Formats: sequence, C-alpha cells, structure tokens
Amino acid sequence: MTTHSTTHSATLRPIVLVPGYWLGGWAWDDVVSRLRAHGVAARPVTLPGLESPASPRAGVTLADHVDAVRAALDAAGEPAVLVAHSGGGSLVSAVLDLAAPQVARVVYVDSGPAADGSVPRPDLPADAVELPLPSFAELEAGGASLDGLDDATLLRFRKRAVAHPAGPLTEPVTAPQGIGAAVPATLVCCSFPADAVRGLVASGDPMFAPVADLQDVTYVDLPTGHWPMWSRPDALADVLAEAAAREDAGSAGRQSEVQR
Repeated sequence: MTTHSTTHSATLRPIVLVPGYWLGGWAWDDVVSRLRAHGVAARPVTLPGLESPASPRAGVTLADHVDAVRAALDAAGEPAVLVAHSGGGSLVSAVLDLAAPQVARVVYVDSGPAADGSVPRPDLPADAVELPLPSFAELEAGGASLDGLDDATLLRFRKRAVAHPAGPLTEPVTAPQGIGAAVPATLVCCSFPADAVRGLVASGDPMFAPVADLQDVTYVDLPTGHWPMWSRPDALADVLAEAAAREDAGSAGRQSEVQR
C-alpha cells in the first residue's frame, strides 16, 4: 500500500461516516485521524440509541436514524461522500431516497445497498427492544470475519459496543430503484474479493442483487476482515480520501476495479 501525502482540503469533499451495528462514531477514530491528515473534513455519526449502554432504545425508529445521518449531511454544507459500514448500508439506502442531491458519492464498506421494502433483521421478535452484540463465535458463523483483529481490539469492541435499537432493524427500508442507484458508488470489498462480489451480483444472490442496479460503481479490493476501520484503518482512510476527490465524485456511467 502506497502512503499518500496530505491533500489540501479544497480538492476533497467532506465525508460522513455511518457505522454498522453496535457501534458509535468512535469506531471510526483511527480512520478519521488519517482522513484529517489528508485534509478531509470527516464527520462520524453516532446514531440515536447508540450513544451509551444507558441510552434509551425503546421507541427509536428508522426515521430517527435517517434524521441523524441527514443532519450530518446538512452540517457538511455541500454534497458529501456518504460512507456505510456493514448494516449501515440499509440505513444509507433509506437516506439516499430522501437526500440523494446531498450525496456526491456513496461508499459501501463490506456492505451494499438494500432492496426497496427489505427488512434488515426480519428474524427479530416483534416485541424486541434491542439487538445485543452476539458472541464473536456467532459473528464468525454468520460470515463476519474477524481477520486482522487482535485480542486488545476485540476486548475494546466488546467493552464499547452498545445493543442496537431493534426498531430500525425491523422496519422496511424505503429505497425505490433509480434514486440511490443513480448516485456514484464505491464498493470496498473486504470479506469477499471484488471478483466474488461480481459473481454473486451476476447470480442474483438476494443479498447482492441491489448492486446490479447501481449505474456507476467502482470496486476496491481491501483484503481483511469485516471491520477494516480497525484492522486496516490507514488503507481504508486512503481509499475514502480518493473517493472524496472532486474529480472522482462526479464521474458517471462507469465500472472499474482497484486492488489494494
């Protein structure tokens, strides 16, 4: 991986960072430090109900989470790069339905867009209030690779994780085809290489099928586990800084692939 020199902020768009389940904006700390060294205005988001274990989670809705991300986009002051990690892809899909003009590019980090009407966790009971962080063995069994995470990082994950509000996970995502799909996208492929993702998209795999609707997509291979903000934070930050370059954010109608 080549180390990039600091780039003047005038050439880069601001970045809004949405974490996956159980995480607050703190999960992006190492990435944010390097982005700011690049000259990027980075805004990590902590979603309602995920501020601390004591935060109320009953009654938190998908609309509350959408509003939190839209507030970060508003604060950016110009069209931004919107980054979604893991389960944040469903939330960002709902945001794009309402705020696509505020997003110059969307970056899915080991994630992807959600189909219109899909429910992120239909397996949760109707009366569930929250989804606690499972055991690491359960996460791995579900396909979330822990590659690159040492014991200290796993301990910090366990200590700082907050149960995710159930409301946003059990409501259908409103993401009509053609709105979010028209926003230029980057898929950062960690758990699966880009070639495998392309194959899953082509096969119509339900989890990857919405990727086929993207009109302008760049694939970036970043081999590591499911949490690259901890296992390869500098490399991920460099990918995001490149995605924030204004000359890149406005391109249209292309597919490309980058190896890291």
